[in-house]
Amino acid sequence: MHAVSPRQLEVFVTVATTGSVRAASERLFMSQPAASMALAELERQIGSPVFSRERGRLRLNDRGRELLPLARELIERHAEFARMAEGAVTGLSGEIGVGASNTVGNYLVGDLLGPFAAEHPGVSLRLGVANTARIAQGVLDHDFDVGCVEGPVTHPALEVRPWRDDRLVVCARPDHPLARKKRLRREDFAGQRWVLRERGSATRALSERALAVLPEGTTVLELDQSEAIKQAVIAGLGIACLPEVAVGDAVKVGHLSILPTPFLDLRRTLSVLLHRQRYRGAVLEAFLASL
Repeated sequence: MHAVSPRQLEVFVTVATTGSVRAASERLFMSQPAASMALAELERQIGSPVFSRERGRLRLNDRGRELLPLARELIERHAEFARMAEGAVTGLSGEIGVGASNTVGNYLVGDLLGPFAAEHPGVSLRLGVANTARIAQGVLDHDFDVGCVEGPVTHPALEVRPWRDDRLVVCARPDHPLARKKRLRREDFAGQRWVLRERGSATRALSERALAVLPEGTTVLELDQSEAIKQAVIAGLGIACLPEVAVGDAVKVGHLSILPTPFLDLRRTLSVLLHRQRYRGAVLEAFLASL
């Protein structure tokens, strides 16, 4: 087998990231036929395809998933060699894919990405936002280089590092009967109408843990975004457990009230996820240091 070129590896990794040869060629500033040829030559040299075609998109097959981490490592080592050969005068360059669960991606993205982006303008940042389960799977599948999630994750292939503390609050409209009470008790929540996040999200799991110690209520609505739940509560559809960072603006202008619930433990830890097989080159290490 002839030596696989860095350009072929770049095409392979970029197609894996974007899902198509066309998108990869645009990102790499090359023609689509040239990108197709580079990918075909790579597959010819290794003796097997690395993608399967599903509904018009290229998706990694088992062979491709096996080779992707090594291909990324080789690209990053090649870039690090160039920086060292130049005396480390040039700044970091490349791309890093970050997966964030909904609370982090929608309300803490500045804290997550801002310091790194300011210090390393030559690195492109790609952000994907979904619930905790999907982000964890994305890190496992090498769709993301690093994940930042609000829920507990346990998988032998993932390293989980604590990032920062967070908490949920129970909120209602200011004219809700519970918001008018000076001191709430567990029994005051009997029969309440709840608006919850979708199953699989960390906010839903923590909400259910809280509801388990309260009298039975009714789930009237399930939504997949905290912002949608916030608007549903403002509209008077029910009460909800929401991340504190998500409701601060609505509380400040008087659209929501936070209900005092010292009898509920709504604390949690936001965590960083890393694949144990992922090569931790200069770009990834710099991103982790920025957190």
